[in-house]
Amino acid sequence: MENYPEFFLDEHQLEEALSRPSTKLIQFMQKLEGDFLMLGVAGKMGVSLARMAKRACDQAGVQKKIIGVSRFSSPEQQSFLEESGVNTIKGDLLDIDFVNSLPDVKNVVYLAGMKFGTEGNESFTWAMNSFLPGLIVEKFKKSRIVAFSTGCVYPLVEIESGGSDESDKPLPIGEYAQSCLGRERLFEYGSLKNGTNIVIIRLNYAVEMRYGVLVDIATKVKNHQTIDLSMGYANVIWQGDANDMILRSLELCASPANHLNVSGRETISVAKVARQFGEIMGKEVVFTGKEEDSALLVNVSKSHSIFGSPTVNLDKLIEWTANWVDKNKRLLGKATHFEVRDGKY
Repeated sequence: MENYPEFFLDEHQLEEALSRPSTKLIQFMQKLEGDFLMLGVAGKMGVSLARMAKRACDQAGVQKKIIGVSRFSSPEQQSFLEESGVNTIKGDLLDIDFVNSLPDVKNVVYLAGMKFGTEGNESFTWAMNSFLPGLIVEKFKKSRIVAFSTGCVYPLVEIESGGSDESDKPLPIGEYAQSCLGRERLFEYGSLKNGTNIVIIRLNYAVEMRYGVLVDIATKVKNHQTIDLSMGYANVIWQGDANDMILRSLELCASPANHLNVSGRETISVAKVARQFGEIMGKEVVFTGKEEDSALLVNVSKSHSIFGSPTVNLDKLIEWTANWVDKNKRLLGKATHFEVRDGKY
């Protein structure tokens, strides 16, 4: 369990855990060539990912620039990154001149994207998720690129199937998921056209104590809100483990582009997890709807065979989340809408 605390006392302790590099990542940084550019760094995962990269380089005794790019609508995030030794560049990635002004680096991590608010804002969603990747893959044609995608590009599959694996045909539901497949196709095109080495990460779902599927369920249990069982099952992974796997996936960049599912091994039952939260917090749990025979699930055999199993198991994630939510600690206030089945976010 990597010497994690029994519970997280505050956000400082949580941020330390989320950005703590593994021994294998530190060793990987010793042999990896080049600096890092992280595009869309101010999102839910980018800050801890950039800080993990910086800490891994420091502990490996290697000098690499870690550069985070974002609009930085929250100045606090930019300051936090700078204080952590991460260089920052502020700007709009949809501005072609700004993109072309970015420094050329060997390693690019693409985190930018649009999900929530897709309904009624479809054009911006497509611009962020499909147009922007075309700009990036052309600008950084000589770089290695790790591109964030989502398990939402897959169709709903039978619960007992073990989830979609990387060889399964994408069949995205709704415009958000369709635009994410567009993102993948643009990276794939650039990889083929220019010989750019790329790995596309289909993540499904990263969680920490302030955000994620488990926080959504725990918050509803705490507030006596009804829990919809329509999407009765999901995959989750501790964000620290996801960060570690994603940074190490730079070694998997290839042309044609590689694809990699990243998540935890367990298929979680929403009803079971909700009842666990109810027991821990002493709350009655109320459900609506019924569990369908299918859900959005990914098979992670490939990534786990390469990187090993996550260091934090589901029971520990539930304990941590219950403690955090029950003590009214700060949440990001961004519901995942994991229960959505029609792709409308």
